Amino acid sequence: MQTPHRWFGAGHSTAADSGKAGAEAAASAINGRTPEVVFVFCSDQHDLPALLLGVRGEAGESAMVVGATTMGELAYDGASVGGVSVAALGGEGFTVRTRVAHIRDVGHRQAGAEAAAAMSGVSAPNSVLILLADGLAGDPHEVVRGAYSVVGAAVPLVGGFAGGALNLQRTFQFHDDTVFEDAVVGVALGSDAPIGIGIAHGWHRLEPPMIVTRSSGCTIHELDDEPALDVLLRRGVPTLLDSDPTTFQAIGLSRRNGEDIRVINNSDEAERSVQSLADVPQGALCWLMDGDPNALVVGAADSCAEALDGLDGKTPLGVLAFDCAGRRSKLGLDGMQDEMAAMRGVLGSTPYAGFYTTAEIARVRGSLGTHHLSLVTLALA
Repeated sequence: MQTPHRWFGAGHSTAADSGKAGAEAAASAINGRTPEVVFVFCSDQHDLPALLLGVRGEAGESAMVVGATTMGELAYDGASVGGVSVAALGGEGFTVRTRVAHIRDVGHRQAGAEAAAAMSGVSAPNSVLILLADGLAGDPHEVVRGAYSVVGAAVPLVGGFAGGALNLQRTFQFHDDTVFEDAVVGVALGSDAPIGIGIAHGWHRLEPPMIVTRSSGCTIHELDDEPALDVLLRRGVPTLLDSDPTTFQAIGLSRRNGEDIRVINNSDEAERSVQSLADVPQGALCWLMDGDPNALVVGAADSCAEALDGLDGKTPLGVLAFDCAGRRSKLGLDGMQDEMAAMRGVLGSTPYAGFYTTAEIARVRGSLGTHHLSLVTLALA
């Protein structure tokens, strides 16, 4: 999409050759224009340096190239597993700055803070900080809290944690032409037009609720004053909570605007505790959550509609999307395409690109901002 002074493009490729896939997707997104920034979301099964070289050949030397590996790619012409999805934007009215920080060197919170320092070079009527981070470094909420400590409540945060093959041994992040592990990439984006953010999931509560009576970080020790694992087993949760990314249980934490979803994906038989992929505060009211594919597809449409509502009636240029791999697992291959169709039904001809994540980032109020099993959308006018 293009206005007289600014543009956003998206491209997608499922070519087997990595260099060709990168070049093909980038060429479609850039379409001969001069980009400020190019976002690359691709399978870790690609030859990543070769793929980035293909992207750079289309982007030119001046463009910033950022991105992450995925658990699947989102694109206007359909979702893929093993492909590459590219978004690019440029023209007057956009200001872009980037930073990269390494979790292993400074810790999760400081890495988030250092990546957020990219905002120091951005002054615009509307702004957002996009974070792309390692999906296996642990404590994702600390990355978000670190970023929030720098930008405060005035700047919204969006983004996603990188994915990889289902065994999830490694994930990768991109900053210019370098492939990183254990990194947080911050992309500060300023715009002279409105920015809209949507977040929705499509999961529903299973009554009755429970209270987290004892927890520490990502570990839930007790629910309703009983060992957490015993409570969940009695409620019918499968015993196969063993870090298999296709086996998990969703719980919803009570929030003013609905539920904040957490993924329970592991258990300790000896301690009778369970582990979440993000922190679960002690004292929280929570529910088991369930969702059928149709409801998740509706959630995708709701996320897009909320993002567009934030544009104050302006025509959308394009959308970045960060979708949970747990939703992909629940949807299946056919449901993934239904989800893309639902997004197109709301967005019309507006181009979009994104990826299936290990966790999503969306902070528009308060200091919390790490999500699971949700679709986060960022719309630009």
